[in-house]
Amino acid sequence: MDARAIIAKIRDKAVPTSDELRWFATGLADGTVTDAQAGAFAMAVLLNGLGEEGRVALTRSMRDTGRVLDWDLPGPVVDKHSTGGIGDCVSLLLAPALAACGAYVPMISGRGLGHTGGTLDKLEAIPGFRTGLSEEALRAQVGNLGCAIVAASADLAPADRRLYGIRDISGTVESIDLITASILSKKLAAGLEGLVLDVKCGSGAFMKTPERAEALARALVSTAQGAGCMTSALITDMDQPLATAAGNALEVIEVMETLTGSSVNSALWDLTCALGGEALALGGLAADVEDGTGRIEQALESGAAAELFGKMVAAQGGPADFVERWPDRLPASPVMREVPALDDGYIASIDCEALGLAVVHLGGGRLRDGDKVNPSVGLSDLIGLGEEIGAGVPLAMVHAATDEAAEAAVKAVQAAYRVGTSVLDEQPLIRKRIS
Repeated sequence: MDARAIIAKIRDKAVPTSDELRWFATGLADGTVTDAQAGAFAMAVLLNGLGEEGRVALTRSMRDTGRVLDWDLPGPVVDKHSTGGIGDCVSLLLAPALAACGAYVPMISGRGLGHTGGTLDKLEAIPGFRTGLSEEALRAQVGNLGCAIVAASADLAPADRRLYGIRDISGTVESIDLITASILSKKLAAGLEGLVLDVKCGSGAFMKTPERAEALARALVSTAQGAGCMTSALITDMDQPLATAAGNALEVIEVMETLTGSSVNSALWDLTCALGGEALALGGLAADVEDGTGRIEQALESGAAAELFGKMVAAQGGPADFVERWPDRLPASPVMREVPALDDGYIASIDCEALGLAVVHLGGGRLRDGDKVNPSVGLSDLIGLGEEIGAGVPLAMVHAATDEAAEAAVKAVQAAYRVGTSVLDEQPLIRKRIS
């Protein structure tokens, strides 16, 4: 077969056969397909799509380019995935909370993509934390602790590893077909019995409209269920940051405040419990979603989730006393600047994508493949929608490596906020459930 012919087929709005997509996925994994061809393929799929049959075929083909795990454990193997947003650090709370409830969570996560942060980048802000585990180490840790958060190994959906990087630098991140194949090829390769999806919708999401978010949620659920994995999805709000921080170490701080109860972020708490309730119900550890939600709340309130998080950090190379001494263990930026509001009024809208890009330009994300991430930079104390503000009152705090970077970020954050004269109606955190 020929990569050019397959790309041309999609360019001309035809759908390649399952065999052609399997060949292309194999070529992504073994290098037969060049970077230029991978980029052209991604752009053609973004523009013309693959349809449901082609999407399922690509997902399975990418999964099968590597090893597919199976498990023999005394409880269900479940996981959660978010399509990405600003201040979305739920995974760090949810994995240990699920494990505390008797689930087994081999959470295979990704790095920052476009304007959104990545779970692996957040965890690597913890000194010594290793996200690259061998299959043997992953199996041992999940069996002993109940959870691990890791990068996909080289032999787990290797086609996605290649295509993921190409999407980030070629302007093709938003494709529903590519998002679906990317997420599910890794998740299905992890041998899951249940999967809950957090599909973001709003200014900070890849899917900015309700219609696009629902289309993605339905594509993910139908594809995963068609492959034999019990799956549901929540469409959640991303018209404002989920946490009050955006940036790797800063989000870990917010996670630790919530886990330890020193300063609980209600949005993070509520969404963690809702997603966890879905996962426990899918895995048969709860009678229904409401029962599962209550179990996750108890795991957080009792400190069981915090204890397991600390054990996970230690097992993956981080400080053994991280839960007790996390304020001393995380890196801090040398430059901090308040972002003064320019007008009096109420926060009418937030361009969350612009906030995410501000973090990227501070060094907290990647502009090019291979860029080194600065874990200490970002934004904290972000004001939310509907809050009253006065001119000169801080919208946020910038954490930067240099004065120049800080000043640029101040201007970017000011431009991202629009102040109005009336109070907005409160938007629901969870917009819709898809099952």
